[in-house]
Amino acid sequence: MGDTIMTTSRMRPDQSHDTPHHLIPDWLAEEIPDLYATDGSADPIVHCKLFTPDSSFTWYVTEYSAVAPDGVTRLCFGLVDGHDQELGYFSLDELERVRGKLGLRVERDLYFTACPLSTVQEAQDDLPL
Repeated sequence: MGDTIMTTSRMRPDQSHDTPHHLIPDWLAEEIPDLYATDGSADPIVHCKLFTPDSSFTWYVTEYSAVAPDGVTRLCFGLVDGHDQELGYFSLDELERVRGKLGLRVERDLYFTACPLSTVQEAQDDLPL
């Protein structure tokens, strides 16, 4: 028999009741490690993909804190893929105010599956220019 894995995280809602404009709902926030929790990890897990449907920016979240140690609220860390690819911090409050060229809001990819950061980076490297 296989091992039973117990979890305290909230269950992901039915896709028909989930909204792409709720960037990090409570159930997802509970699954994402706090800021600095994966510091030193060779290949942290990307838990969430945020993107602008009418622009070329994508944010891949590896860490999140509702309130960061320095008091900043709703701060994420992860890979930002825009003009360049770089790891860095970004604010959910700021992303909620962003609008693309056609006025569309940032969305969460409802079909994204958590995976190692290297998998995301490799997939981005394989895209045609």
